[in-house]
Amino acid sequence: MSNMFVLRSLDEIRFWARIMKEHSLFLKLGFRCEDTQLIAEANQFFTVFEDIERRSHAFSAAADPEQIRRFNTEVHNAVSHIWAFKRKVLGLVLTCQMPGANNFPLLIDHTSREAFYFRNRLEELNTGRLEPLPDAIIDENVFFLRIMADHAKFIGHLLDPSERQLVDQARNFSHDFDQLLFQAKDLESMRPQSQTVPLLDQFLDQNRVSVQSLRDFKKTAKDLIDACRIKSIIHPLLADHVFREAERFLFIIDMFERNLVQK
Repeated sequence: MSNMFVLRSLDEIRFWARIMKEHSLFLKLGFRCEDTQLIAEANQFFTVFEDIERRSHAFSAAADPEQIRRFNTEVHNAVSHIWAFKRKVLGLVLTCQMPGANNFPLLIDHTSREAFYFRNRLEELNTGRLEPLPDAIIDENVFFLRIMADHAKFIGHLLDPSERQLVDQARNFSHDFDQLLFQAKDLESMRPQSQTVPLLDQFLDQNRVSVQSLRDFKKTAKDLIDACRIKSIIHPLLADHVFREAERFLFIIDMFERNLVQK
C-alpha cells in the first residue's frame, strides 16, 4: 500500500508540476509590459515548479513514504499559492484593471481549476481518502470533459480567423465536449442509482472515442504549428501542453476501465 502511495504521489506531481510551471509562463506572456510585479510573481512560480518537477524525478518507487508525504505537503503549499495568484489575476481582468492584457478570463479560470484539482489530489493522497471507484469515474470525467471543452474553445480563438476549416473543427469539438459534459453532469446528479457497471462502462467508452478524436486533432495542430504551416498566435508549448492533457485523460479512462472490469 505504501508503495502505491509513493507511485501515485510521484505520478501526480511529475505531471501537474510541469503543467503549473507552464501555466506560469503562459500567464506571463499574456501580461502587459507595465505589469512588472505580476511578471515577477509568474517568474517566481515558474522557478518553484521547475524545482519541484526536477526533485520529483530524483525519487524512486522505493522512496520512504513519510518523505513523500512531506514532499506532498510542500507541493500542496506551492499549489495553494499559485491558485491564489491565478484567482487574483482573474479578479484584476474581470474588474477591468488590466485593459489590453492577453489572457482570456476563461483561460485564467481554467488554470486555477487545474491547480485546485492538483491541490485536492495531494490532500486525498496524504489523508488516504481517495474516492470510491464509481464516484471517481464520474468526478474525474466531469472535471476533464470541461477541460477538453475549454481547450477546443481556446484553440478556436487563437487560430487565425482565416484558418476557417480548423476553426470550424475546433468549434465542433467545443460543442461535442459541452454535450458530453452535460451528459456527465446528468449521470452525476443521478448517483448513486446511476453507478452501475454497464452505465459507467458505456460512459467511459463514449468519452474515450471523443477524447481520442480531440487528441488526434491537437496532435495535428501541434505538428502544423511546429512546422509553421498554419497561421495562429498559439505558442508551440501551449499546443504541446493541451495535447499532453488529452493524453492524461485517456490514461485515466483506461485505468478506470481496467479497475471496473476487475470489480
